Amino acid sequence: MSKRFTAGAVATATALALTVTGLTMPAGAAPSSSQTFTVVAEKGISAEAAIAAIRAAGGTVVSRNDSVGTFQVRSDRADFASRAAAADALLGAAQQRAIGQAPKIDRVEQENLLAAARTKGAGSAAPTAATGMDPLDEKLWGLRMIGADRARQTEPGDRGVTVGVLDTGVDASNPDLAANFSWSLSRNFAPDMTDIDGPCEVAGCLDPVGTDDGGHGTHVAGTIGAAANGFGLSGVAPNVTLVELKGGQDSGYFFLNPVVNALTHAADAGLDVVNMSFYVDPWLYNCTANPADSPEAQAEQRVIIEAMTRALNYAHDKGVTLVGALGNNHEDLGKPRTDYSSPDYGADPYARPIDNSSCWDLPAEGPHVIGVSALGPSGKKSDFSNYGLEQISVAAPGGWFRDGYGTSSYRTDANMILSAYPLKVLQEEGSVDARGNVVPSARDFVFKDCTKGGSCGYYTYLQGTSMASPHAAGVASLIVSAFGKTDPVKGGLRLAPDQVEKHLYATATERACPEPRLQSYANEGRSAEFDALCEGDSTFNGFYGHGIIDAYAAVTTPM
Repeated sequence: MSKRFTAGAVATATALALTVTGLTMPAGAAPSSSQTFTVVAEKGISAEAAIAAIRAAGGTVVSRNDSVGTFQVRSDRADFASRAAAADALLGAAQQRAIGQAPKIDRVEQENLLAAARTKGAGSAAPTAATGMDPLDEKLWGLRMIGADRARQTEPGDRGVTVGVLDTGVDASNPDLAANFSWSLSRNFAPDMTDIDGPCEVAGCLDPVGTDDGGHGTHVAGTIGAAANGFGLSGVAPNVTLVELKGGQDSGYFFLNPVVNALTHAADAGLDVVNMSFYVDPWLYNCTANPADSPEAQAEQRVIIEAMTRALNYAHDKGVTLVGALGNNHEDLGKPRTDYSSPDYGADPYARPIDNSSCWDLPAEGPHVIGVSALGPSGKKSDFSNYGLEQISVAAPGGWFRDGYGTSSYRTDANMILSAYPLKVLQEEGSVDARGNVVPSARDFVFKDCTKGGSCGYYTYLQGTSMASPHAAGVASLIVSAFGKTDPVKGGLRLAPDQVEKHLYATATERACPEPRLQSYANEGRSAEFDALCEGDSTFNGFYGHGIIDAYAAVTTPM
């Protein structure tokens, strides 16, 4: 369910072939004062005409994506953005401004580590059948909630089905992920930015495929498709192929150019599903003409809206099912509050009243995106989860640390989602020591499992709609596995995204709004700002959309 885009705010992709080249600038190729921009060409403008206009405005093209008419540009002109916006051939430019900000921290996802009071113990985790399951699967209440443990007896996923993890990377050294990882299809589109990511680990600042210095993408990948191999834990679709699409910085930022390039690569490579557990920085909401924003900021946001719309349309039209997290801002996306968090990079944030008819949270509110809300083990909407009739599609397990108020499970780690996590990140956080051992204080929320050959995997708890979305992406990949047809050109299985989406909705378990419909989270220690009104009926409502995803029903119900 997506609101309409205003006329002129978006356009269809230009009919051009994909060209992505030169993702990093050679050393010394640009002055130290130069800045990086993503420039979008006007609809129908050739790449040659756009490049000429960029040069005339004072920019140097670093890379180009002809599929959607975007260009990564360097310029040392302070007025480059305004000159680009004034050019007839260009829609405008979105700038990445380096000012030395700290890494982007999502305090929702690691709430258990920041909590003043937390309870040790098993929490809501319950025993599960051992058949086809891995040692840590007993802690994966999310698999049981959506019937993924039963679904794998019928359909564990097909190796010919490819799922893109558009995120901070994927740690392919984890044995649970290595078994399903595609080295040939995976790409890194997000070179390290030293002002937010720290010193580059490799020459050229483009981390090798199969690494993840942020952790978020590895966690998402594990939920989608960790192998059922008698080791560690398993994902919703344990036999599908995982593809790294690194579009996020190590620090957790997701900027326009890497995200657009990742989406178009997914389309051209023939991927079946792409998971997007993020929003495009630096604006929580991109508005066409917000009076609170400067003319330059307005122009930048119009560029982001246009480029993301083109990229999402392009991927959908090429057969990619798009799944996205609704966000952790505990608000009805059809009735957004004032945004106090933007921009989160490049300048200080300020108050921005949000007009719902002309502002979008991207990619969640973009075209063809299946929007997923988060639930706790009780099935209640997680207090942090966004919701609302306008954007929600389905609900899925995303974790809720504060679930189970009044019971022994309240404020326990096990209420969250356990999945794979990189050793390097856990060591940087202090949860694992230099020898690879989990420190005593972290043994409630970090787990280690090693193969007989001595290869070890690490796992930890996170929560968020970022954890709900991969559950849905996993089920989408099972639908393609069960009902897809062999692609005679590229091989593998294919199923039209609209068919996948329709079946996902049709097989979801309907869930009516709770009573009272206005839910308070005061008992859980939340302010009235978290109060959430559930609108709609049992067939479709603002908390659950079409229902809670059901993997077993999805693979056993005929299309």
